Amino acid sequence: MKSMSSVARLALAGLCLALLAACSSTSGKIDPTAGWSAERLYSQARSDMSSGNWSDARKNLEALEARYPFGLYAQQALIDQAYVNWKDEEPDQAKAAIDRFMQQYPNHPGTDYMLYLKGMITFTPPSAILSNITRQDPSERDPKGLRESYEAFNELIKRYPDSRYTPDARLRAAWLVNTIAENEVHVAQYYYERGAYVAAANRAQTVVTDFEGAPVVEKALYLMMLSYQKLNLPNLADDAKRVLDKNFPDSKYYKQGLDEPKNYWNPVNWL
Repeated sequence: MKSMSSVARLALAGLCLALLAACSSTSGKIDPTAGWSAERLYSQARSDMSSGNWSDARKNLEALEARYPFGLYAQQALIDQAYVNWKDEEPDQAKAAIDRFMQQYPNHPGTDYMLYLKGMITFTPPSAILSNITRQDPSERDPKGLRESYEAFNELIKRYPDSRYTPDARLRAAWLVNTIAENEVHVAQYYYERGAYVAAANRAQTVVTDFEGAPVVEKALYLMMLSYQKLNLPNLADDAKRVLDKNFPDSKYYKQGLDEPKNYWNPVNWL
């Protein structure tokens, strides 16, 4: 009985293995790139990128990084993954690839490009497409992405002043400074219109001190003056007015108030 039991167990095991093999052969997908060299994988990925086939390019680049984690091809594959994910509107994956690259190759010659790409990822997020239609002011969007973009461009400018990407990064960083400052003023006005005058004055003060030279400082000073008046702090209100008059004689805000002219391209204003 013992020997019969052993034979039965062996037969059952063999049957299970056969069934597993059959299942894997019928349902499993064969990887067409199995056995490819790093050079061939990278060449195919570049071909996919040239044709805008971001999905296949991503697969081949990820396969290259996984199978050949060391060497120049792996380094370049990580750079290209960041670019492919950015072009395919996958900003989180793109940023993850950049962060991984920066950790693994902190002194790589391509670091300046990766910093530039990191700035670009949040400088033109997918949601910006809608703002092109509605003409929404970029400063009215969540400033987190704007700040991330500025930090990346600023790091590039400081670390690689002679990089070929730095001149463009300077222009974008200057635009971002103004846009972030405008966002702070939007928040200050929001507080003011809801009676939170201390918060409004503090937010406007941040713009005046941290974004000196930005055009929106004019509105920030006007907001400070109004907020201090509401708080019955005439000395501080007079100080804000004196600075406003000195830097912006005949300020337009004395006539138009806080409300900017309506943007009739925005469907919200059609209602």
